[in-house]
Amino acid sequence: MSTQRGTVSPGDDDTSNEPTERRHEPTEQEVFDILSNRRRRYALYALADDDTATIGSLAEQIAAWENDCTVDDITPTERKRVYTALQQSHLPKLERTGLISFDQETGRVRPTETVEEMDIYLEVVGEEQLSWDQYYLGLSAVSVGIVVAIWLELPFFRAIPPLLWMTVIVGLFTASAAVHNYRSAGLNAASEPPEVSRQS
Repeated sequence: MSTQRGTVSPGDDDTSNEPTERRHEPTEQEVFDILSNRRRRYALYALADDDTATIGSLAEQIAAWENDCTVDDITPTERKRVYTALQQSHLPKLERTGLISFDQETGRVRPTETVEEMDIYLEVVGEEQLSWDQYYLGLSAVSVGIVVAIWLELPFFRAIPPLLWMTVIVGLFTASAAVHNYRSAGLNAASEPPEVSRQS
């Protein structure tokens, strides 16, 4: 393990208080907002392996991932910083969107059926990576562009048979789906978030 401590991303230490009205079906925008924060991604990933965690154990594991060390090596300051942000901001937000159940009296944190059905923790990506939905959207745009170019009979595209272009498009989507499935299976079997693995 590297001895260099990790850095805190903007929003990780957010401790703003928001209304605690609970909602059970997160919207697409809410899901995007949740996954845009590293600590919330880490919390969901940790709950995939431990569905009866406490806020304390979550804080320790997240602090260890953030600082590229083991749970035994984190400092009290690192643990407290994560604990405070989880308690005041991140866990209440996850509960409001119906992804977890958070008992503030006992400190118990459990994923709900909503998060289990969505498998959100398997689709998380690093802050510097495209998400799979963005990737597929881009690939679809490129495919539409190729089809339009063929229809307009542009010189370069006219030189190649349309059937070959269609084969290329289908091949790209097939290969992408295979890679997506492979990486998702790897995430499911991994013991730490993929963005932590890349830093090791």
